[in-house]
Amino acid sequence: MTRFILCSFALVLLYPTAIDLYLVGLPQIAKDLGASESQLHIAFSVYLAGMATTMVFAGKLSDVIGRRPIAITGAIIFTLASFMGSTVENSQSFLIVRFIQGIGAGSCYVVAFAILRDKLDDKRRAKVLSMVNGITCIMPVIAPVIGHLIMLSFPWPSLFITMAAMGGMVCLISVFVLKETNTTRQSSMDNLALNVDSSSQSTTHPITQSTIAAESFYQRFFLSRLLISSIAVTAILTFVNVSPMLIMNTMGFSRGEYSIAMALTALVSMLTSFAMPLALSYIKQGTLMLVSQILFVAAAAILGLTQLSGDSQIISLFGFSLICAGFSIGFGVVMSQALSPYRYRAGVASSMLGVAQICSSALYIWLLGLLGISALNMLILILLMGGVISAVLILFIPSPLPSISNEEIINTP
Repeated sequence: MTRFILCSFALVLLYPTAIDLYLVGLPQIAKDLGASESQLHIAFSVYLAGMATTMVFAGKLSDVIGRRPIAITGAIIFTLASFMGSTVENSQSFLIVRFIQGIGAGSCYVVAFAILRDKLDDKRRAKVLSMVNGITCIMPVIAPVIGHLIMLSFPWPSLFITMAAMGGMVCLISVFVLKETNTTRQSSMDNLALNVDSSSQSTTHPITQSTIAAESFYQRFFLSRLLISSIAVTAILTFVNVSPMLIMNTMGFSRGEYSIAMALTALVSMLTSFAMPLALSYIKQGTLMLVSQILFVAAAAILGLTQLSGDSQIISLFGFSLICAGFSIGFGVVMSQALSPYRYRAGVASSMLGVAQICSSALYIWLLGLLGISALNMLILILLMGGVISAVLILFIPSPLPSISNEEIINTP
């Protein structure tokens, strides 16, 4: 069981590492490529576009041919794109490389969640997904520091070589450590029946097209969890996107003070995420999800009050901490619940969740920016409206699945 959890952690890590590791070298990259920093900042959106593009089909493919081939392919693509990134000579090539990196990272990201759905029951999965969130929260703090240390002795292409090395390690892990978890995958040569692994069922029964089709994505429960998770990701990415303007421009922090403030908020997220496995042992999932939304609404209220009073940096930072804590409390649980109904279509479910989260975040930030909404109001709006909408969905569409342990899961080495 440990091997699958560690492999999932490794697959997920490519996504945040490729976002945060190169940022410290961005001024030098812009100078060498003859572009402005603002022009290269679009690389973040291009990277997410690559992820969203591959998520559309990677999950479905993993349901058909298995998780392992997709993980290996994604890691290879990420590795090759990272090596290409160390040799680019203009901004256009740089953006193309970032898109291809997103394709590789997106494939690995989708498969990681599908693997956890294959191998863990509901209760364990919620705990592990919360810890995965904690790992991703560490990277925005650690990756820029590592990037800075690398650039003390080496030029910026070494940052992409480091990413390539990490991609290579994930590829080796996928080849030699990761075992196939999708034992119910369909053969492209045979659309008739497959047998469930005898270790997970007392009797074998055929898995037909109608069995798989019965796992519909139009059910209220899945759509509600997809919306809740998309709102949560939109809230946290809106915070990350507007934080430089709020903390440095509005609050008057220096660049160094901004880095410290963001490190502290990331620390809140990390500690909250790692505390969630213990909390889930004593508190119901629905209760924790409601607490998450209450923290979002409380953060909106605090930030709104500081806007009216025009003072108190400490209170504003406390509001930012509530955002991070609220996200960390709820995200792992809602992702686990969203994946729960899908034994045979976990890859597609993971893809739909990833695409919805990325697209909703990008659309919200772009649309409100286009409308001229201020950074603070943009953040308050998603926290307040999102928190209320999510709370209503949690209360009126509760989980229909009691804590079930219906998979092979527990005794798999």
